[in-house]
Amino acid sequence: MTRTTTFRAIAAAAGVGLALTATACSSDDDSATGSATSTSAAASATQQQKLDTSGYAALPAVPAAAGPTVTCDYPSTPRQAAKPVNAPATTDVSTEGAAEVTLATTQGTIGLTLDRAEAPCTVNSFVSLAEQGYFDGTDCHRIVTSPGLQVLQCGDPTAQGTGGPGYQFANEYPTTAYAADDPAAQQPVVYPRGTVAMANSGPGGTNGSQFFLVYEDSILPPQYTVFGTISDEGLATIEKVAAAGDDGSMSAGGGKPNLPITIETAQA
Repeated sequence: MTRTTTFRAIAAAAGVGLALTATACSSDDDSATGSATSTSAAASATQQQKLDTSGYAALPAVPAAAGPTVTCDYPSTPRQAAKPVNAPATTDVSTEGAAEVTLATTQGTIGLTLDRAEAPCTVNSFVSLAEQGYFDGTDCHRIVTSPGLQVLQCGDPTAQGTGGPGYQFANEYPTTAYAADDPAAQQPVVYPRGTVAMANSGPGGTNGSQFFLVYEDSILPPQYTVFGTISDEGLATIEKVAAAGDDGSMSAGGGKPNLPITIETAQA
C-alpha cells in the first residue's frame, strides 16, 4: 500500500499560527525528506506555544448510525501488506459501544478508547490489526510539534511512512457528517487534544493502518477519520516524546522522533 505520510503546514498571515493544507495528515508517495535538523530545545519551545483555535469550527455532531450493524468494504491494494495480516470481517460490524486498546510502548502506556458510533469500519479494522499483532514491534515514525498541528504518527511496520495492511477503506466521521458537495467539508476544524484519527492519501477510500494521536488541539479539514480518544496517561507519554523534538527529516513538517518510541504490543 502506498503510504508516505506528509504533514504539510504553511505559515498563516497575521500571526494566526499555522494554516494546514488538506494533505496535512495524508499518506502518499510524493513527500520528500529535507536535511534540516531540529534541536530538542527548539522543539520544546515550539511545544509550549499553542494556537488560538477560537476562530475555527468544532468537529460536527456524529451522525446517527443507520442501524446496530453495518457492512464494511476493505478492498485490497496493489502493494502488498507491510506485515502479513488478514483483512477484517466485513459483515455484521457493530456500530455500538467502545473498544479499548492498550498500546504498550517503550516510552510508556498509551490507552485508546475507540468509538464504534463514530467510525465502525475503522474501529473494526484497527481492532483486527491489533489482535493479529500487526502493530507489535513497530516504531512511531513521525512527531510534529508545530502549533496548529501537534501529533504523533504510528501504524506503519516499515517506519518509513510507506507501509500499510494491503487493503484500504473509506473515510467515516467527520467526513460523513457533510454532504458530498458541501464546501465546509474542506474547511479546517479543530481536532481536539486527545483525538485518535486515521492518516490517508487523499479522497477515494485510502485509509489503511497509519493513524495519528493528537496531543494538542490541531487544525485540519474534516477529511481524517476520527475514531477514538487517548487516555491521560497516553497523552503524557506522547508529550514526553514531543518535548524531545524531531530530526527535521520531513520537508513537509516534523520528522522522526529524537526520543524513539516503539509500540511493543497493542492489546485489544
